[in-house]
Amino acid sequence: MDFKRTLLIAALPLAFCLSGVAQAEIKIKFAEVHPAGYPPVVAEQDMGKKLQDQSNGDISFKMFAGGVLGSEKEVVEQLQSGAVQMTRVSLGILGPVVPETNAFNLPFVFRDQAHMRKIIDGEIGQEMLDKITHSDFNMVALAWMDGGTRNLYTKKPVRQIADLKGMKIRVQGNPVFIDTINDMGGNGIAMATGEIFSALQTGVIDGAENNTPTFLEHNHYQNAKYFTWTDHLILPEPIVIAKTTWLKLSPEQQALVQKVAREAQMEERILWDKKSSDAETKLKASGVEFITLSPEQKKAFYDATQPVRDKYGADYKDLISRIEAVQ
Repeated sequence: MDFKRTLLIAALPLAFCLSGVAQAEIKIKFAEVHPAGYPPVVAEQDMGKKLQDQSNGDISFKMFAGGVLGSEKEVVEQLQSGAVQMTRVSLGILGPVVPETNAFNLPFVFRDQAHMRKIIDGEIGQEMLDKITHSDFNMVALAWMDGGTRNLYTKKPVRQIADLKGMKIRVQGNPVFIDTINDMGGNGIAMATGEIFSALQTGVIDGAENNTPTFLEHNHYQNAKYFTWTDHLILPEPIVIAKTTWLKLSPEQQALVQKVAREAQMEERILWDKKSSDAETKLKASGVEFITLSPEQKKAFYDATQPVRDKYGADYKDLISRIEAVQ
């Protein structure tokens, strides 16, 4: 009797261990500042569904969209502490720790959206993800989301570079972006997104720069009726997972996460192109004039911003040359 009891007690820890293995579900909270329905959010949610299905429920996924868990900077801090497991992050936030990513933030470093997509789908894109992964950020970079091209929208038309002279243009608070507008002849004003609408309305600024979906959804078109296709910034954004979470995954699970993230990269751009096209149609219907620059007019913007590439890209000359060489 005692012998049997001893055996039973000895077996208990093993039983607990085995049941623990069976129930070791990995819970992933994905934080997004973009609202539900926005192309990256939709692609990321589809990725989460695949993760749950293809891991047979060993990985669970929950999306927190619309900035409910805080700003991108706050979310990155939560990712590093383990409170959030996955997010999509702007390169501006990564730049101070992974300086090479700053090369992607330079004006006109990509000729157009198709060129940028070729870069992120190829070896340069993978190298950049690896640099983020091997940095001190404590995250693993998996894939790229396309945030569209940034263009000027203004109260008075900008049909050539001279038209921008002296205009106050809102930009994100990054020295590269401020200098870009200043070198084009405008006056770069750093301002939070939420302040743009009233600043346009009251004349504090003469315009801003972004993509068509943002221009439409934030109602900025109500006070700025001219949209000029400058494509001065084309900013891809990585999807990342906390390194602590990554290390809990089995090699099979890691391969699955990488596979579905890459599928999300391809799906998101189809969603993005449709969203952009639909936004353009709606904007035209509400009286926005779209201005396309000739190659010569666009070259004037490119030439004007050469000092920005020289100043901020000095350490990445080889990388920039490789990007430019991709046809």
